[in-house]
Amino acid sequence: MIEFSEYVSLGHPDKVADYISQYLLDRYIERDPNTRYAVEVQIKGHRAVLGGEVSSAVKFTPREINNFVCEAVNEIGYTRAYQDKWGAENTICGDDINVQEYISQQSPDIAQGLDGWGDQGIFFGMATPDRMTYGMPYDHTLAKELCKGLFESGLGGLDIKTQIVTNGGFPVKIIVAIPLDPDRGTITPEQVEKYVRCRVSSPKPYEVIVNGTGRYVKHGTIADCGTTGRKLAVDFYGGNCHIGGGSPWTKDGSKADLALNLVARRLAKNYTEKLGETTYTRLACCIGKRDVDFCVTDSAGNVVAKGVMPLNPAEVIRELKLDTPCYASMCRWGLFGEFQKDKPWE
Repeated sequence: MIEFSEYVSLGHPDKVADYISQYLLDRYIERDPNTRYAVEVQIKGHRAVLGGEVSSAVKFTPREINNFVCEAVNEIGYTRAYQDKWGAENTICGDDINVQEYISQQSPDIAQGLDGWGDQGIFFGMATPDRMTYGMPYDHTLAKELCKGLFESGLGGLDIKTQIVTNGGFPVKIIVAIPLDPDRGTITPEQVEKYVRCRVSSPKPYEVIVNGTGRYVKHGTIADCGTTGRKLAVDFYGGNCHIGGGSPWTKDGSKADLALNLVARRLAKNYTEKLGETTYTRLACCIGKRDVDFCVTDSAGNVVAKGVMPLNPAEVIRELKLDTPCYASMCRWGLFGEFQKDKPWE
């Protein structure tokens, strides 16, 4: 079977936007675990716009919020030293981010529904029996590990994409987009290809493409506008599973878009452990209600379990520790798999 997955680094503009929102949520949660939060972010160049709703005992000033955004961008690696290396015409510096924030009080009509789910929605999960990939699809794991390795290697810039095509569990094609500046360094596409081949061994030949247009220097939010929630296949299961709900980022644990996607993954892992094969889960909830419809199927599409399960949002938050400042760490390298193995749903 031919499978496809891609991954993007934390330096990709859309992930920068995701990370800013998650970083800010952590600042709220560490001071008030009962914070209710839904804040979207768009960032272009050095200008970030935040909009949404927050209900919290904490009231940050505009200056504090601006500082948190700058801290988040610097933490990704877009520092003054990084900008000096690449040039201000090619990338950003976290110290220079200017924030406009449009954040209001969350609607009491939503808050009153915490006894049940805050919205209706459908959610999907999957798990494989492969312990080497921590129960995640091989192609997605490979794309993620390769992207993370390049991000941390210092071979090129921080705004990286990796794309994998596998056939029968073997890589067929690997595509890498990574900033390389021949005027400021000696790293070549051939060296990046060597890096890839040293880390992806296969008994079958595969193609490697580095920077398909031949040149990639201007990057990050200088080159592209970043918006929260635009890399969901990256953050979930690649091309291997349906994606449900809205973005899990920009939301606290009371939101079904986050919590029930995590529950769907946990349920799939439990059934995969019982059956010893890949399983898929589907969930559906209603606003203000606890009952969640569910269905579990095996890799052949056979239904192995279905019904209704009562899920109290407050209990799910406690069980999954979503009342702790865990949100930025969730955002760094996807919701599931090896880099979240310390999380309760894994």
